[in-house]
Amino acid sequence: MNEDLADLSARIDRTNELLQRMLAEVAKTPSTHAIFVDAGYLYAAAGRLVAGTEDRRAFDLDAEGLIDALIDRARTVFADSRLLRVYWYDGARRRIHTAEQQSIAELPDVKVRLGNLNANNQQKGVDSLIRTDLESLARHRAISDAALLGGDEDLVSAVEAAQGYGARVHLWGIEAPEGRNQAEPLLWEVDSQRTLDLDFFKPYVSRRTAPAYEPMTGRPTREDVRFVGAQIAAKWLAARGRDTLVELLPGHPYLPGSVDQELLVEAEGLLQYSLRGQADLRRALRDGFWDHLQTQY
Repeated sequence: MNEDLADLSARIDRTNELLQRMLAEVAKTPSTHAIFVDAGYLYAAAGRLVAGTEDRRAFDLDAEGLIDALIDRARTVFADSRLLRVYWYDGARRRIHTAEQQSIAELPDVKVRLGNLNANNQQKGVDSLIRTDLESLARHRAISDAALLGGDEDLVSAVEAAQGYGARVHLWGIEAPEGRNQAEPLLWEVDSQRTLDLDFFKPYVSRRTAPAYEPMTGRPTREDVRFVGAQIAAKWLAARGRDTLVELLPGHPYLPGSVDQELLVEAEGLLQYSLRGQADLRRALRDGFWDHLQTQY
């Protein structure tokens, strides 16, 4: 009997020793955090706050500088933690990177995840990507804290999934000029909330200025209008990306009605001349637009 008790005591001692070693290893393992950025929310809210518009074509975003600023802010918030990486979620036609998204993907410690863009330039599938990453990283104990920059109510399930595996989710928002730009159910669900203000974003968002054009006197020539069409194509290509505009090529020489109207309005603004009822000049405008696009592909 005494031998049995001695053997049991020795086993308990060994078990306690193993537990102490495990606890010591856990104590030495640093906490890890990751930053999750819903780019659709970022562009809309930061654009509205700094540039007064949600239209991406109307302002420039220094994504590299902003990502560095987010990383620095996370270092302050999670002082005893190390960064795993920044996850950047955006939409793209057929999930093909635009030039801007490619440059972001090439940044160190940044992972770009792409959902689709529909015909109305609305993101599809981004929320499910965020949920998948949050849940997977939390389940595998890859992160202890997640900083989530977003505002969509659909992100509630992503928060719940990560919390279910023990991760803490901290919602970061962008100051709204009026009202709220984050869903209340999302605010209720997270572990903490933090708002980034105008001063935080000012260095990284700048409104684009339209190039100065000399106003036309009298009726412009076909070559004048053709040249403006090419200029607009070049501007759109830089702002919207090759993948967006390449989808127009199969329809040549026709443009979708909404695109044609937008081209007309912008051309009239640059020319300071109405092209309504001027069929020959409208054709010249489209010709110049198509000419530039076709030289790029």
